Amino acid sequence: MEFSRLLMVRQHFQDRALNNIPDEVRKQLSSAGFGQRLKPGSRVAIGVGSRGIHNIATIVRAVVDFWKSQGVHPFLFPAMGSHGAATAEGQADVLAHYGIHEATMGCPVISSLEVVSLGSTGDGIEAFMDKNALESDGVMLIGRVKWHTDFAGKIESGLFKMMAIGLGKFAGAQRYHTYAYKMGLEKVIRTVGRQVLASGKILGGLAILEDANHNTAQITAVPVDRMEQQEEELLALVKSWMGKIPCDLDILILDEIGKNISGAGMDTKVVNRSVQGLYNPWPDTPQMERIFIRDISDLSYNNGVGLGMADVVHDRLLAKIDWNPTQINSLTASTPAAIRSPMHFASDRVCLEKIAPTVGKFSGKDVTIGWIRNSMELGLLGLTENLRPMIQANPALEILGEAKDWEFDAEGDLGRIPVGEAELQTTH
Repeated sequence: MEFSRLLMVRQHFQDRALNNIPDEVRKQLSSAGFGQRLKPGSRVAIGVGSRGIHNIATIVRAVVDFWKSQGVHPFLFPAMGSHGAATAEGQADVLAHYGIHEATMGCPVISSLEVVSLGSTGDGIEAFMDKNALESDGVMLIGRVKWHTDFAGKIESGLFKMMAIGLGKFAGAQRYHTYAYKMGLEKVIRTVGRQVLASGKILGGLAILEDANHNTAQITAVPVDRMEQQEEELLALVKSWMGKIPCDLDILILDEIGKNISGAGMDTKVVNRSVQGLYNPWPDTPQMERIFIRDISDLSYNNGVGLGMADVVHDRLLAKIDWNPTQINSLTASTPAAIRSPMHFASDRVCLEKIAPTVGKFSGKDVTIGWIRNSMELGLLGLTENLRPMIQANPALEILGEAKDWEFDAEGDLGRIPVGEAELQTTH
């Protein structure tokens, strides 16, 4: 089957990157008065999550240094539910792979799944907190505020979700997702978050906002008395910066999925597919008729959550999956459809040739195809030449060079789409 040739396209998003991240962290924490909440010699627990947040090690180290400058003794702990295969060692390993361990941070990393009950919410949901965090003199959270992959609301992913599912560890995550099946995840996050705040242990949070280029664009210290309201404001802001695929596509190719990329393996609000497998559920997002996934990110620890949202996958992806963490994660989140195995074939060429006739077009050259590294990296993408009129009409899009034929190797496989200027130079 012949396909329309491929154009490399740069999508221009506004660059909002901060220049000096450590200075910004210090400024934010100082102006928010966080240091006044604890006496010198106190112990502060700093919760860190498992997402692939840009500059996360730099940010965490700056927070550690701030508390040390206040005469406070910090320690880090994984604020995660079922990630890292729901083991203390696995969760510490997730942080270590982001460069967050005692040698680089200058303070201990204490990982445990042991929790303590904080009583029940008015809805009857028992709330939990990491035991080591609760036994400290105060708890601070570091988290990215962004849209959630499973639902839409005024609070989605961020500090409140981390207070609930992250601080509650595996025990909390299981219970909260079970309640959320009927009550909705936003309501559970809010009510459990308020119960956690009522413990008096939370000092506040450091909210990280990223722009469409995946740069650290804003760092905001959020005090406890404004946490719920301010998170709503920050989410609305970051949603306005969201990067998207620029057009409807017959086939979207992703080089990789992974837990480091999105909690659902890929950002559902970029690929327009729900964790239950619903096609194009998000009305303000371009429609994707078919999704082809080629591989799993090395930082996903062979967790294959998200493959069930695809229509076809390469055999190499299935061969890499470790079904233990994959099943634990999916069952904890009550999303079994997200790990169903799609049809799969031994080469990229066969995957494309099998799925292309299912989009209602008789010729492969009429099939519109987009190709990205993953659902976070949208600055450089491949688009088929039959989309040229749309590309040229969009001032945010720039065609880079001439259209090229699809470069399948002897086994029928492709390389990887470049995501930065250095990679782009090696492919042109």
